[in-house]
Amino acid sequence: MSTTLQKHDWNPGAYARFGDLRLRPGLDLLNAVGQMGAGDIVDLGCGNGALASALRARSGGRDVIGVDTSPAMLEKARASHDYTQVQRADIAEWHPRRAPGLIYSNAVLHWVGNHEQLLPRLVSMLGKGGTLAVQMPHQNKAPSHRVWLSLAEELFPGRAGKMGTPGVMAPVRYDELLAPLGKFRLWETEYYQRLMAEPGSHPVRRFTEHTYARPVLQVLDEADKATLIARYEEVMHAAYPVRADGSVLFPFRRMFFTLTV
Repeated sequence: MSTTLQKHDWNPGAYARFGDLRLRPGLDLLNAVGQMGAGDIVDLGCGNGALASALRARSGGRDVIGVDTSPAMLEKARASHDYTQVQRADIAEWHPRRAPGLIYSNAVLHWVGNHEQLLPRLVSMLGKGGTLAVQMPHQNKAPSHRVWLSLAEELFPGRAGKMGTPGVMAPVRYDELLAPLGKFRLWETEYYQRLMAEPGSHPVRRFTEHTYARPVLQVLDEADKATLIARYEEVMHAAYPVRADGSVLFPFRRMFFTLTV
C-alpha cells in the first residue's frame, strides 16, 4: 500500500505473502463501521485490492473507488473487478471528485506524515453522515520494528533518521485532534499471529522486511543490507523464540478509529 511516489514500487507478491494476517484487521475495521453517508466508498491506499470484495458487499449500490500510488498494486486491484474505478494519487494531495460516504484506510496512513493537517482535511471531505475509518499498525516500539532502526543507527550512524520509516502519534493526540469533529471512537487490538519459519530466515524478519523495514533496506547496498539482516535475525531469535515446530507466536498491536460527521 503506497502513498507518495517512491523510487522503488511495492512488490504485490511479497506483500501478499502474509495476506491472511494483514486482512483480518481490515475486516475488523470494516465491521466497526456503522453509519455511512450517501456518497462513494473510497478505499484510500487500496494496495492490491485485498478488501475490495468486502467493501463492495457493504456498498449498498454505492461506487467503490480504490486509490493508491503504486502502479503494480493498482494493476492487481483493478483485476479484482470489485472497484468501480481505481485512481493513482498521492494521499497527501488526493481530493475526491464528490463527497464520499466512507473514507476507509487500512494500514496505510502511518506512511503519510503530518496527521495534524491530513486527518482533519480528510474529515472535511466527507458528505453528510459520512465516516472516516482508519487502521494503522502501532508496533513501532516493539522489538520487531524498533530493532531495525536501532541496528541501522549502530551500524550506519547518521543514516537511520533519513530512511523514511512510518510512524503514528500517541492515541491521546488523535482523540484531541478528532473528537471535536464528530462522533469519534478509538481503540487498539493486539493480534497474536502464528508465523512459520522459512529456511534461513526468522519469520518476523520475513513479516517486516517488505513493509516497515522496506525504506531501511532499499537505501542500503547489498553488503550493508546483508550485515543488517544478519544482526536483526540474531536479535529476533532472542526476542521471539522459534518453537519446536518452527513457528513463532508474534504479538502485533494495531490502532483503530472511526469518526462520523
